[in-house]
Amino acid sequence: MMENCQRQAKVLAITSGKGGVGKTNIAANLSVCLSASQKKVLLVDADFSLGNLDVIMDLNSKYNISHVIAGQKNIEDIIHIGPEGMEIICGGSGLENLTNINEFQRQRILNELTMLGSNTDIIVIDTAAGISRSVIGFCLAADHVLVVTTPEATAMTDAYAMIKVLVGNRFAGRISLIVNMAETIAEGKKTYRQMANVVRRFLNTHIYDAGILLKDERLSSAVRMRKPVVLAHPKARITSSLVALAAKLGKASAAQPNDEGFFRKVVDWFF
Repeated sequence: MMENCQRQAKVLAITSGKGGVGKTNIAANLSVCLSASQKKVLLVDADFSLGNLDVIMDLNSKYNISHVIAGQKNIEDIIHIGPEGMEIICGGSGLENLTNINEFQRQRILNELTMLGSNTDIIVIDTAAGISRSVIGFCLAADHVLVVTTPEATAMTDAYAMIKVLVGNRFAGRISLIVNMAETIAEGKKTYRQMANVVRRFLNTHIYDAGILLKDERLSSAVRMRKPVVLAHPKARITSSLVALAAKLGKASAAQPNDEGFFRKVVDWFF
């Protein structure tokens, strides 16, 4: 009954093959931009052990999904209201054993999350780094996976590994590449072309060019300020690039999402 009334928000999963490529910063800033464009956004830190979205957004997160599963808190109790009215669920620790729950707990978390998703336009998932089962589960349940890489060879190799896993699991959504920390636009375009050619040759798949973000020291400055860079430095070039990327993603979100609800797919994968 509840599933039938769900609006089925468009789900963007932002992931990477390795850490240190700026994935969480991108997720936070894109969410702010999407919220500013009158989209109702839910940002979820899906790192179950080392979530740090609360640091970037300057939030004091005391509770997480584990408290909802245990019946100690309702979903509303773990939501923070961020900039532009966006909703945020922070990550935490102690969530590695989510598979060890009973059917009652499973149904409880599904009902809570389904109610949450029914009043949202876009859900942005900031996954953990790597290609663990939890990361893959969130990505496969999404409509659009944004894979973040840098021009470094190790980052590109790990990004390719992530794309290979998605293709191997027959991911039906869109896969796009964000090239972050490029020295120049030319370097960023070269990185995208190299990745796209390898993916097409060996995986017989097309990856879309989501955008290029240049290296900018103001991003580090914003992290020290515990603010998204689009708010800390609204006139910076990196901010303009993030706003343009959000606009592109916002238009894409008007497309029809998958028939089956995101949270049901996630819960089915884990539990």
